[in-house]
Amino acid sequence: MLRFWLLRFHRWIALTLSIPLAVVIVTGLILSFEPMVVGAGNPTVTPASISAALVKYDPEGKARSISVRGYDGTLSIGNRNQATIVDLATNERAAAPGTLATVFGTSRRLHENFIYDLRWVVTASTIGMLAMILLGIAMGWPRIRNSVSGWHQGAAWFVLPLVILSPLTGLALAFGITFASPVARPAGAPVSLSEALKIVGAQYDLSRITWVRPLGPTLAARVNDNGEMRVFAVTRDGLKPFARNWPRLVHEGNWSGIVAPMLNVITSIALMILVVTGLWIWGRRKLRKRQPRPARPARGQIVGSTENA
Repeated sequence: MLRFWLLRFHRWIALTLSIPLAVVIVTGLILSFEPMVVGAGNPTVTPASISAALVKYDPEGKARSISVRGYDGTLSIGNRNQATIVDLATNERAAAPGTLATVFGTSRRLHENFIYDLRWVVTASTIGMLAMILLGIAMGWPRIRNSVSGWHQGAAWFVLPLVILSPLTGLALAFGITFASPVARPAGAPVSLSEALKIVGAQYDLSRITWVRPLGPTLAARVNDNGEMRVFAVTRDGLKPFARNWPRLVHEGNWSGIVAPMLNVITSIALMILVVTGLWIWGRRKLRKRQPRPARPARGQIVGSTENA
């Protein structure tokens, strides 16, 4: 009886959240490939090209942040009201980022906010996903067979730690859990954007930067450091690393070169298999219930046919 109700709760949660879960999982699969392309260098992203773009499009130095897409060869200069996108190869304004950058940007918005600004739907779906996983564990060991049900159970149990870790770290991000100490205010005068780029460029290839922006009381830079996305406080004394935000590093696959994003790809594929096979099992069961059963012949007809024979 307990297994019956566990299975029913598992099924109800899955059916209720099937659409937002599908959106979160598919966009998560797309975003799993982003760390792979972010690590690729681009000869157009240099201190000279970025400085030229800032001189041309932010001559008064009012920009509050920049975002570099090395794989796209573009720079986004942000201020209070809007962002200016610059093609670093030509130093000309671009109407929009390239196709790949647009795909990643759209996927991230859907992954974090669903549609419009329904972030709570994503959070509720993530909680529901974790609840379904726990209910599946409570139902006991799987029966691995070459069937839709066997694939459903096998996909869950073979990568169970990854399947648990993905929604768990997602919830940590949603609720602001970082396991890192607060940022200390650096001593001395604040660093400007142009100065920050020179400081970062002295240690790293600028195509490895993803953004430079105020973070708490200091100007910070996010840099691809040998396959790991590290955040540094940019000070006049150089770069000072922030404490690692492990939930974000694990959830986004930014902690270990090619290994971490590939684990995220495997996790996303496993979750997609779970959603598709779960809906298939439910739909097949419903279809069987709706099919009319063949009418049984009356007892008299059976007897009569026997006697005539």
